[in-house]
Amino acid sequence: MDKEAFEKHRPYAGEAKPSMLRRRIGHDYGSRCVYLVTMTIEGRRPLLGTLIGSPDAPAGSADAPHVELTPLGERVRQVWMNNERVYKGVSIIATTIMPDHLHGILFFKEDAGVTLGTVIKGFKAGCNKAYRELQGQQQPPLQPPHGGGIERRPPSVYAGTSCQPQGRRQPQEKRDREHGYLWSPNYNDHILEGGGELQRWKDYLRDNPLRLAIRRAHREYFRVRFDVTVAGRTYAAIGNRFLLNYPQKEAVQCSRSLTPEAVTAEVEKLMEKARKGVVLVSPSISDGEKAVMDAALQEHKPLIFLTADGFNEYSRPGNRYYEACAAGLFLMLAPWPHNNRETRLTRQMCLELNAMAKEVAEEYVFS
Repeated sequence: MDKEAFEKHRPYAGEAKPSMLRRRIGHDYGSRCVYLVTMTIEGRRPLLGTLIGSPDAPAGSADAPHVELTPLGERVRQVWMNNERVYKGVSIIATTIMPDHLHGILFFKEDAGVTLGTVIKGFKAGCNKAYRELQGQQQPPLQPPHGGGIERRPPSVYAGTSCQPQGRRQPQEKRDREHGYLWSPNYNDHILEGGGELQRWKDYLRDNPLRLAIRRAHREYFRVRFDVTVAGRTYAAIGNRFLLNYPQKEAVQCSRSLTPEAVTAEVEKLMEKARKGVVLVSPSISDGEKAVMDAALQEHKPLIFLTADGFNEYSRPGNRYYEACAAGLFLMLAPWPHNNRETRLTRQMCLELNAMAKEVAEEYVFS
């Protein structure tokens, strides 16, 4: 949808809701561009493979975390790679298939002749065909099977997985998406903006199995909680909540007017406290506060980070926070609801975050 059409229909769209599945308004999805695309299996079922390996194994070794594809996962891989043959103007830069989702980086050339939506639609159709073939059915059922909507699939679809999900009762007039279709509706896309972003995308895809292995080894630290209360405020949280219990915590507040020399001195002063067991609490807004956070992460010191970006149930800490989170040295607190758009901090929000950092530092929380 172009911007003119969007503005025309906006008054009738109702209340805006957070979503990671919307297309960018005004962007030409058939033009020369590079996209990072993510699609998830309907119901997040682990049908495509099994995670193998240890998060502690050296990269590139046989024991390093990787996904062994099921027969269905292998068929999905084949259909995905076939995009280059079907669409001559589209190249696949990188692909990672996880047990319940797929990440792919696609390059659309000038003469691609198709849109991103067309490619994804064709890919999903090919996957659905393979899915039904493995189930031994020709068409998606229009209603749940008899017997209360319970259907058991052939073992070949689930080879290498740990569970065989069953169906659920649905209105008969609706297609039974859970049994006839492989992918969840829609997809998420990111548009390449430059500035080294492509390499970060490649690293993200490469490290996906490792991140999953880390999360599984430290499940509690990576599970989003929406009920963490500090000084009367309720936060969403990711990480080690027991950092809130530390008796010594200190809010990090560095003025934007500090000179580079003053920032260096402030970093050293706060890090000296961190080395003695003080947990630093910071919204990491100013350059000085960001420098303190970088130093704490580098020296593996405990840190509580207040972020303006809210969480949903699938939120995860960014790449630079993963190691600290897995080690139990990091906690992210989000005071505001999730929004898929990048949050632009206002002066009022900065003041509120600084006040919250002070509250967290002064409050002893037993959780």
